[in-house]
This record gives sequence, structure tokens and C-alpha cells, in this order.
Amino acid sequence: MTLDHTRHPDWQLAQEAESHMKPILTLAAEMGLESSEILPYGHYMGKIEQQAVLQRLADKPDGLYIDVTAITPTPLGEGKSTTTIGLVQGLARRGLRSSAAIRQPSGGPTMGMKGSAAGGGLSQCIPLAPYSLNFTGDIHAVGAAHNLAMTALTSRMQHERNYDDATLERLSGMRRLNIDPTRVNTGWVVDFCAQALRHVVIGIEGEGRRNDGFMMRSHFDITVASEVMSILSVARDLRDLRQRMGRMVLALDRDGKPVTTADLQVDGAMTAWLVEAVKPNLIQTMEGQPVLVHTGPFGNIALGQSSVIADRVGLKLSEAHVTESGFAAEMGYEKFWNLKCRYSGLTPDAAVLVATVRALKYHGGAPQLRPGQPLPEAYTHEDLALVEAGCVNLLHHLGIVRRSGVPAVVCLNRFHTDTQAELDTVRRICEKAGARVAVSDHWARGGEGALELADAVLDACRTDRRAFRPLYDWNLPLRERIVRIAREVYGADGVDFEPLAAQRLAALQERPDAAELGVCMVKTQYSLSDDPSRRGVPASWRLHVRDALLFGGAGLVVPVAGDISLMPGTGSRPGFRNIDVDVETGQVSGLF
Repeated sequence: MTLDHTRHPDWQLAQEAESHMKPILTLAAEMGLESSEILPYGHYMGKIEQQAVLQRLADKPDGLYIDVTAITPTPLGEGKSTTTIGLVQGLARRGLRSSAAIRQPSGGPTMGMKGSAAGGGLSQCIPLAPYSLNFTGDIHAVGAAHNLAMTALTSRMQHERNYDDATLERLSGMRRLNIDPTRVNTGWVVDFCAQALRHVVIGIEGEGRRNDGFMMRSHFDITVASEVMSILSVARDLRDLRQRMGRMVLALDRDGKPVTTADLQVDGAMTAWLVEAVKPNLIQTMEGQPVLVHTGPFGNIALGQSSVIADRVGLKLSEAHVTESGFAAEMGYEKFWNLKCRYSGLTPDAAVLVATVRALKYHGGAPQLRPGQPLPEAYTHEDLALVEAGCVNLLHHLGIVRRSGVPAVVCLNRFHTDTQAELDTVRRICEKAGARVAVSDHWARGGEGALELADAVLDACRTDRRAFRPLYDWNLPLRERIVRIAREVYGADGVDFEPLAAQRLAALQERPDAAELGVCMVKTQYSLSDDPSRRGVPASWRLHVRDALLFGGAGLVVPVAGDISLMPGTGSRPGFRNIDVDVETGQVSGLF
């Protein structure tokens, strides 16, 4: 039976496609993997022995490298993952051996309001349920490695409180680290949006019991915001991962010096948790193209990129490899451009900027959108004025991509409510700005609907001159780099640093490795500014940086702008209310 994509939910479309998907060994062989390079996880998922692949194909030229980014999204999302999958399917229909690299979905969004980011309609990756729930255990491994570090830290604090120096050294064989309990900046992690865990007290002792733990204030972040996830995303191989794991800073001692995982002698054990997680995962599109799924850092609070390893593998095995950056160009693409490309040594041949008529109306002044609520009439009826007004946001993001020297293609991800006049309006404005534009109907028609997009991307890759250039020199002071991102990417008038942020940035600047630390901004994804209520292209505003964190292992300074939490919350209409299991077949329903 062929389901109607206009009437059936994504999970039902995925289940139908899964009835005829390729076994993992067939998919791997078609991709060019040798039998020893694929580790099956069941019949339809696997892990790739990336080191063997990269060594075998070291002299093989890379395929075309394409990044998918977007304009500022609405709270409903604009189909960036859907476009990534659709483009790969379209490129395959043009005869290219193509692949995608996307991030693994977090349990927080999957059970919350965003869904599992598998794509949508006839442009999804499958098998949907295993991909969305548990998968191959990578996120659990990241959480275990992170929480092991916190266990090592807090137990050490307890022992240093309970014993004098001689006893401590005799029992542990380690010197006293003098950890300052007021300067423990790292918390614990869990893979859900659990606002109740943002601020906690741990180590509550029983009466007269000093072996119950060290009592202190602490907190939980969502697992995908863990530095361990960022390390996994940027590491080039297991050796690099191991070295980075030892550089994680968990706290400061009473003299203000960093206490690392290496100081706690826990870095080796943390790496042991990740031996399998460092291998990228392999599944497929609904049309049978390979999809590498590896790492899942959030784009607004972390790197927002699939792994360097996944992209390196995909480029060796494919004629065209499509990778995705989280959220809009000012967040996801900026980090791809200035961080991921530096870590990987790779440069893109083209970038796709995804836009929707719906999002353009939103930035043009249409009513607020709320997940789970009906769309206001403005979004379902033709309104050329709203569309035209909202194009300022699109043009701003187009300018960001162009500043990197990478050819850009604007993809209009078509919704069934879009009118031809609205699509024509966007095309006219973009072409006037000198941009390639493609209307893509991949949600409704799969790869066939993405042929115009595939052609535009190939034309950009093959005919446009590429002049890739970073936004800044890493030798610039950290504050200057932040200001440059704020002014030239976000469009801010300047940056205001709170005393805490200024103090921490000054201390970080004194580090001998300051020029080796990247700047990874934390900011709302719903606006170019740090205020999520400001749509379009905000004018006359300054970026407010309230804190600055150090991810020593990932090699990142993380300025925190605006009111944003590393632990999102679960709303009043969470997605988990729709998810259930058929107890006769074990099939999961309700995923989105």
C-alpha cells in the first residue's frame, strides 16, 4: 500500500519505507565499504571502522562538500534536516554517489516539541524508531563518560575533606588537589529537557555520615551540551579524542588553577566509554542513500555540527557529501565556517540556505507561532507584503555565507500552503541580490522534488569560484573575536561584557594556548540578536555577554549571551504524549 504523504504522519510514511529498505551490509557495499569496515547493529544499522576507511582511501580525492544551513527558524522549524535528506536523494537521481551527515537526535527534543530531526514527508532517514530512540548508544556513552568525570571530582572532594595529606596520599597514591567547592563550574548531564535539574543540591549527608558525599550546589545540563559531545564532534580520531579528554577542566583549585580530568586520572576511563561511540553510525534515506549519523551537539549552546570524522569518511566514499549545521547561518554556519572547518582542514564547495515562505512571513510581522497550536490565517493565505518584508532576514543570512567566500544556493522548501506568487516574490528578491534560487518539493516528492535544488547546487560547485576565508585570525584576542562575530555576523552595534564574563575572558586570554582556542557562541536560535522576540533583522542593539566558559578538551571558549540555559525545559504539550508501542508487534508510533 502506498500512503498519502498529505494525510499520513511522518512515522507512518517511514514505516512503509522501512518495509523495503536495504540491509545494512548491502548499503555498506554499495557505499564502497569493505566487509571488515562495517559493524552491523541489527539488520539495518551499523557502525563504520573509520580509521580503516581513511587509511585505505587516503590517496582518493574527496567528493564535493556541501553544507546545509538556514535562515532564522520559527519555533516550528523550517525543514533543514528534511532538505539535507531531500538533496542527497536528488543528487542520487542525477547519477552521483551521494551521502549525508547529520546529528543524532537528543531525547530532549524527541520527547519535547521539536521531534527527532529525521527529516519529514518523503525525505526522511530510516529506520525511524531506532534512530530516534537509543540508536547505537552513543549519547548514553557520552553521558556516562561525562558523569564519570563528575563522580571522580566529587568523590575526590569528599576524600580531601575527610583525610589529612598523609592519609590521603597513602590511601589514594595521589597528591591533594585542593579543589575549591565554590569554583566547580561543570555539572552533571541527562538526555532530557528537565528544568527541575537546572539547580540542585548534591551529597546531602545522613546524620553523622561523612561518607555520603560532598554536599554542594550543582546542576544538570542536557547531555548534548556536554563538552564530551563537543570533543567527539571535533576529534579526528581515537588518539586525538584521548588527548582532548585529558584537557577537560572541571573546576579550579583554591589558587585559581584548573583541575582537569587528567589531574583526577579519569581521562583514560572516560575514553574507554567512547571507543565505540567514536565510530560513525550508518543508516539510509527513504530512497536508499547512505546517511552518516554522528554526534549531536546543540547548535545554540554547543557546536551544532555532525562530526569531523563522519564528514571525512563521507567525502572519501561519495562523489557528493552533504553535511548539516544546526539552526540558522549566524549560529550553525558560523561555527561550521570558523570552527569545524579549522578542526577538519576541509573547506566546502557550496552552502545551501534553507528558507520557507512561512518563516519569511514570520519575520515580516505575522503573528507568533506556537507548537501544537493551529497556524494563524496569515500563514495559510497569500500575503506578498509579509513575504517581502521577511526577506530581509534571508538576505542577511545570504550575506553571512557570502562573507565566507563559499557559493550559496537559496532553497525554498515548499509547503502546500505556499502560492506561486509568494514563491515568485522570494525568487525575484534573491535573484536581484545575485543569488541562485531553487524551489524544492522534496517533502512531497522525495528526490524527484529536489532535482532543481540538486542542479543548482552542482552548478554552484562546478562553476562558481571558491575563495574560502575565515572570519577572523585566531591570533586576535578573544574579546575582539567575539565583537567581530557580533558585528559582522549578527549585525550588532557592539558587545557589552558583564563583569563576570570580562573577568573570565581576561583570565582565558592569559593562557599560553589562547590562540588555539576557538570561540563558540551561546545564543538564542530564534533571533539574530540575543533577544528571541526580535525578528527579521534587528537594528540598534548590542550583544549582552554574561559569562564565558572554557571547554579545554574541545579547545573552545564559550561566551554565553542573553538569557539561555544549557538545560532546556519540557513544555505543557510535549511530544512524548503522542508516542506509544504496539505490544503485539513492538512497532513504535507517534514519533515526529
